[in-house]
Amino acid sequence: MEGKGADKFVYDFAEGNKDLKDLLGGKGANLAEMTNLGLPVPAGFTITTVACQQYLASGAHVDGLEEEITSHLEKLEEAMGKRLGDPADPLLVSVRSGAKFSMPGMMETVLNVGLNDESVAGLSAQAGGDDRFAWDSYRRLIQMFGKTVCEVPGDEFEQALHNAKSAKGVRDDTDLDADDLKALVGAYKDVFAKHTGDDFPQDPREQMDRAIAAVFQSWNAPRAVLYRRQERIPADLGTAVNVVAMVFGNLGADSGTGVAFTRDPATGEQGIYGDYLQNAQGEDVVAGIRNTVPLQDLEGLDKKSYDELLGIMATLEGHYHDLCDIEFTIERGKLWMLQTRVGKRTAAAAFTIAAQLIDEGVIDLDEALRRVTGAQLAQLMFPRFDLAGDPEVLTKGVGASPGAAYGEVVFTAERATELAAQGKDVILVRRETNPDDLPGMIAAQGILTSRGGKTSHAAVVARGMGKTCVCGADQLEVSPSAFLVSGHTVNEGDVISIDGTTGRVYLGEVPVRPSEVVQYFEGDLDPALANEPLVAAVHRLMTHADERRRLAVRTNADTGPDAARARRFGAQGVGLCRTEHMFLGDRRELVERLILAEGDKERQAALDALKPLQRADFLELFREMNGLPVTVRLIDPPLHEFLPSLEDLAVHVAVAKERGESAKRSEKMLAAVRRMHESNPMLGMRGVRLGLVVPGLFGMQVRAIAEAAVALAQEGGRPRPEIMVPLVGAVQELETVRAEAEKIIAEVVGDSGVEIAIGTMIEVPRAALTAGQIAEAADFFSFGTNDLTQMGWGFSRDDVEGAFFWRYLELGIFGISPFESIDREGVGRLVRIASEEGRATRPDLKLGVCGEHGGDPESVHFFHEVGLDYVSCSPFRVPVARLEAGRAALPAQVTG
Repeated sequence: MEGKGADKFVYDFAEGNKDLKDLLGGKGANLAEMTNLGLPVPAGFTITTVACQQYLASGAHVDGLEEEITSHLEKLEEAMGKRLGDPADPLLVSVRSGAKFSMPGMMETVLNVGLNDESVAGLSAQAGGDDRFAWDSYRRLIQMFGKTVCEVPGDEFEQALHNAKSAKGVRDDTDLDADDLKALVGAYKDVFAKHTGDDFPQDPREQMDRAIAAVFQSWNAPRAVLYRRQERIPADLGTAVNVVAMVFGNLGADSGTGVAFTRDPATGEQGIYGDYLQNAQGEDVVAGIRNTVPLQDLEGLDKKSYDELLGIMATLEGHYHDLCDIEFTIERGKLWMLQTRVGKRTAAAAFTIAAQLIDEGVIDLDEALRRVTGAQLAQLMFPRFDLAGDPEVLTKGVGASPGAAYGEVVFTAERATELAAQGKDVILVRRETNPDDLPGMIAAQGILTSRGGKTSHAAVVARGMGKTCVCGADQLEVSPSAFLVSGHTVNEGDVISIDGTTGRVYLGEVPVRPSEVVQYFEGDLDPALANEPLVAAVHRLMTHADERRRLAVRTNADTGPDAARARRFGAQGVGLCRTEHMFLGDRRELVERLILAEGDKERQAALDALKPLQRADFLELFREMNGLPVTVRLIDPPLHEFLPSLEDLAVHVAVAKERGESAKRSEKMLAAVRRMHESNPMLGMRGVRLGLVVPGLFGMQVRAIAEAAVALAQEGGRPRPEIMVPLVGAVQELETVRAEAEKIIAEVVGDSGVEIAIGTMIEVPRAALTAGQIAEAADFFSFGTNDLTQMGWGFSRDDVEGAFFWRYLELGIFGISPFESIDREGVGRLVRIASEEGRATRPDLKLGVCGEHGGDPESVHFFHEVGLDYVSCSPFRVPVARLEAGRAALPAQVTG
């Protein structure tokens, strides 16, 4: 494939296959596959992604490309018996994008390319003298070409169409006759000329070449860039371009266009799902310009085509072994297949379909596990609406993407983005969405449209993002600042709730309840729901993931209740207990006593007061995790974080002096805060440095851990404590702390049989680079990837995410925040070095990770590759990590 791609830029459909997605894009590869299967695909050819890459890199020129296009166009003309630009019998083509990964609506399409003032009569003659059809096709070309190729504002074309319908007194564009549409073409040409300074191009080859260039350029359009960033699609892939002979769904009542799914993309249920629109062209269905009819209605409209379509759907699902998304057109009773792909689906449908295909003998458990993701599982754990309060139903639409969402109503993508940046929940309400709405769709909690169905732009994009979406709520009358429905006027800023499963829209904020999947993990599921398809599928695939995975999954937990919940979710221990969280609330005063202590006696008294509280905390945690490891990190943050702020104290003391009031304690505390103040406390007196400088602090914690472990052992339990020393950068630091800890442990443990491991966090780059030395004094390493990322990149998470990360993401410097998914090349390399050098010194060294990356699906795969023993994450993400650890352990998939 690579050799061909280097010197061949254009492929006829018969030359490709479904495994050439890198070269031909998803659409082109699947058109080729359908052609090879003998399905009714219009003739055409695909310009490769390599051509796009070279076009973009060179600034719009690719040697030899024009000649190849000409050669393949001639073959297409020969196959169709028509010539592009022939006034009497014109060949028309569509020019459509097709990247490796589906990006619905993000790039460009131009239909009816090849029409001009002369050939419009020839097109009418082809259609048996149907002038209306010919002029409708011509106005569509001018509109799509103008908007796509020349950046003419689409609103002006829409306004001209609206004016034509208003003048005629009709609602739909199908009610306009040939003369109306001929006049509309004139109006569209005026709009085109006003904005471009040129007449609409009459040369069909110029139209095609400029449309191809526009598709190439749309790869870097802002909405495409934003979508790729959202979906983590690499920016250097480029898009293929498909040039396809036009078939027409706008030839009258015996023609139409539709989208079909071989199973319900929302639930996974088997059946006939899709939308059909009579007398319409390809983009009309997904654009939602008119409400469609259910695909089942096609049986009554055209049974022959309906039966043929069902047969093709069965063929495609059997061939791809998965849910297929199909676009088709019927031209005067003749069915044509325009596209197929493995369809986007909701999280619930992904799990349900995977389990169905196992039962059908189509795929095995490993393949089923490959087809679901941790991100999808996380979506299934979101709450649902609690309808016990009988909330008022405003209307009902099509449940297009499940979930429960509520928020303030907004009517533009810009407003959605603006309010979301202020921390507000919003619902984006539109007649129908278009690709330019993507930023608002990302920002919103949910999307509500008055037009469109399960295959509209809003539905497809929302499902891909896991956003709640209700479409086709046609009772809504949407205006720029409000919508009317059922006697209600809902203004911008009013709160509504939308249910993407049922399609219901409620007035006000509806309370939520836990999802069935969370109840399943909690062991609190109603037995009647245990065999529901979704719950059964989750159970089946989670069981297989646990059987497959090598990585253990622990949790980050500081309290007994957190640990108990994580254990119900499948945690195999605690990978991080942050002891500083135990010093908050009422205990802050005891920490203040420690900080303000004058002399050894006062300091020891403060430590003695803290120790029994710490011991009780640890005992609670050890009990909940009885028999499982619990890694306790000794206090990490600077002590002054437990005191009031310098500014607040200074103001308090100054005001007290002004009033002549006594403020001795506050003055003493202010002096301590000033003494301990650091310009950059994250790089100062914290972690192991604090333990070495404040006598007895780490010793108190070690003693409390050991005493709690012995107490549980005396109760008949099996404590497995591990003491983790934070922020170590040199082996000498760890050796010093270890010597003190071992002495205390020996005193406390005696002959109880309790064993306590001692290790360190690897969170300082120097620790990673000297891991071979540090391993001499460590029983385990736990990578603190949050700090390792901060120090590796040289920025503070608290400061930079809001300051400039948005710009780095926009520029493509980051594909995703390095705090969200581990930076494999930089921070990941430090993890790899430390793992390899640590185990070279101590082959039995246990390795884990306890930063937030431990629950990130992509990062879990990296930690598996590096050879870590476990990941640790927040309780809620434990099931996600379990699933991804299982997926990471699957053997590499062999294709083609």
